[in-house]
Amino acid sequence: MAKEDEPSPTRREYVKYGTAVATGGLLAGCGADSDAATETTGTETTTSTSTGTESSQTTESTTTSGTETAAEDTGYSVTMSPVGEVTFDAVPTNVMAYSPQYADMLVALGHWDSLNSLGFADDYGTSLNYFLGTFGAEVDTDGVKQLFTDGSFDKEVLYELDSDLHLQDPCWLSTFDGWGMEDTEEISEQVGPFFANRYSRQHAKPPEGCRDGYRYYTLWEISEKVSQVFQERERFEALKAEYENVYGHIRTNLPPKSERPTVGLVSFYDGKFYPYRINGPGFGKAHTRPMGARDVFADSDRTYAENYDAAYSFEGMLEADPDVILHIFAVTPWYDWETIPETLRNDPLGQELTAIQNDRLYASGTSFQGPLTNLLQLEMTAKQLYPEQFGEWPGFEEGESYPDFSEDEQLFDHGRVTDIIDGNL
Repeated sequence: MAKEDEPSPTRREYVKYGTAVATGGLLAGCGADSDAATETTGTETTTSTSTGTESSQTTESTTTSGTETAAEDTGYSVTMSPVGEVTFDAVPTNVMAYSPQYADMLVALGHWDSLNSLGFADDYGTSLNYFLGTFGAEVDTDGVKQLFTDGSFDKEVLYELDSDLHLQDPCWLSTFDGWGMEDTEEISEQVGPFFANRYSRQHAKPPEGCRDGYRYYTLWEISEKVSQVFQERERFEALKAEYENVYGHIRTNLPPKSERPTVGLVSFYDGKFYPYRINGPGFGKAHTRPMGARDVFADSDRTYAENYDAAYSFEGMLEADPDVILHIFAVTPWYDWETIPETLRNDPLGQELTAIQNDRLYASGTSFQGPLTNLLQLEMTAKQLYPEQFGEWPGFEEGESYPDFSEDEQLFDHGRVTDIIDGNL
């Protein structure tokens, strides 16, 4: 499938969809809402198009414009690329969501009980609960159907679920082995509409049939549109205010660029380091990009964005030798974190790494982040990279939850976010 998949312990074993690519047209108007996307991160604005080009400028904080319109009678419609305008007769109550960021949004908006399925229910549930338990919002995946089983995704499952909304990008779904755009159109017409945007995660190219007019959004723009679907504008605005507060607090208190650490964002398995850019585009980096750290892989042509299988040996990693190593996805079930620090410390070259010598190898978060996960990953990453400014990060232990910081140690008001989730606005 397209190279937009969750890593597994071997980076491949969980997700084996094949490489089929849709060749037909997009189901509901890919060109709709297709102006250049504006990535708003407090005081940083990045403008991108589906060609991957981008320009950056510093502006005042902006607010995304809504695209919700009233439909006939009591219905309403919401527009998002690549699905175009989708009309709803009522707020969805039976919802399929493949990726965990949409489950996060449902929790944030008070609609978790509408979820009927996830791509990998137990794994996603474990990852979500590591973070969301902080807000008293632990999710129970009993009764939540796993969509990907036995190496495939069966269309009949979508008929059985009979969802009134599918939170999955139809362009991405068309890349699954055995699927085509005609299958997605069939489900949309016979069961319920699709509403999601996958390729904004790292501004990757969608399949050929979807590239014309595909728009990239920020995490908070996607969350806003989902909030419109569920008629939860007030909840969204309250959560976004908390995001803007923590973003502004972090950016204001960063040390001068010359004093910021060099950072390597990697995944490690089978004796190799697979590098990612910390300042790359897309909502997958919404927790690392605001940190403004110095990326040791910034000029590399061997990162995930350029080459899915590119890797560094211990020798190559030692040559880069970042002050801090962040291990992506380490807080998820996809890696055995207990063995990774020990492996690096016991290797003759690994033990020479500055980050290992200074105990600055950290279990980092996930790129599949909704608004709640994003808030906590901003706090987590700020503490990992800048302990003098934001306080020490206590570390990660498998089986434990996100640390219970005192109010003085919190970078945003955890209690306020809990209230928002509970509807106490």
